[in-house]
Amino acid sequence: MGRGRGRAEAVPEATGAEGRSHRQGPLAVRVDSGTAELKPDRDRPRAWQLLLDGAPQSLVDLDDPTRLGFEYQRRIGHLIDLAAPPGRPITVLHLGGGALTLPRYVAATRPRSRQQVAEIDTALTELVRTELPLERGWQIKVRGADARAVLERAPEGGADLVVADVFSGARVPAHCATVEFAALAARALAPGGRLVVNVTDGSSLAFARAQTATLLAVFPEVCLVADPAVLRGRRFGNLILVAGTAPLPLEELGRKVASDAALGRVEHGRALADFTAGAAAVTDDSAVPSPAPPPGVFH
Repeated sequence: MGRGRGRAEAVPEATGAEGRSHRQGPLAVRVDSGTAELKPDRDRPRAWQLLLDGAPQSLVDLDDPTRLGFEYQRRIGHLIDLAAPPGRPITVLHLGGGALTLPRYVAATRPRSRQQVAEIDTALTELVRTELPLERGWQIKVRGADARAVLERAPEGGADLVVADVFSGARVPAHCATVEFAALAARALAPGGRLVVNVTDGSSLAFARAQTATLLAVFPEVCLVADPAVLRGRRFGNLILVAGTAPLPLEELGRKVASDAALGRVEHGRALADFTAGAAAVTDDSAVPSPAPPPGVFH
């Protein structure tokens, strides 16, 4: 994620063991990667949205860690649900931590799961642990290091799921969007394991097409989940790529995506090949970050 290090500024009002309360109001703190803001969610009394430099990152509901408020996180949640039979513990490597929304979801839906998180912004992690604390007993270990560096050191065949949600500001960093990166993820996966990648793109979708080609260069099975408007280049948004060596649960995933309030489509096979449209796989020598969001996209 290419971010520096530092410590969060002092929190003006003490936070209890149960986490920050809405009566304390919003909070803006300078962290390593910019300005982190915690804003109360209007609909839930103990829910908070995290923003970094104005870009929404995640939503945490301290009363209900299974609530995934963002569309892209719900789609990743579906893949967590499909990683193993319901309730069975899994081993997950999260590349990118933010407010630890997805690790919380895994811990709540799959007790005794073992999880490691790579989040280079140690000041952000400190802020999240203080204001939005994790429950005791959750086996979530956060490492303050670059996502790719953590992936390089990951045990071979140790993860049921690798979730790459790596952003530097609002852009996927180049070194986490290459064939070499995907090969490291493949090495870290247990037999039958899956890689889940969150990217953002719009207009020509050149970055998303290249990322699809990149995963297809490493994995025999790849699919893509996104809003139809994003797939047509009509708006900037998130696209979720899924890759593995074994057949993907396409029917189950399709049903879950269809049940969401937000429109979504699963692309696979010929449709995915058409989407890729001859894009070349990206290597370390040719990598570029994902495009910056258009002005005003978050307002």
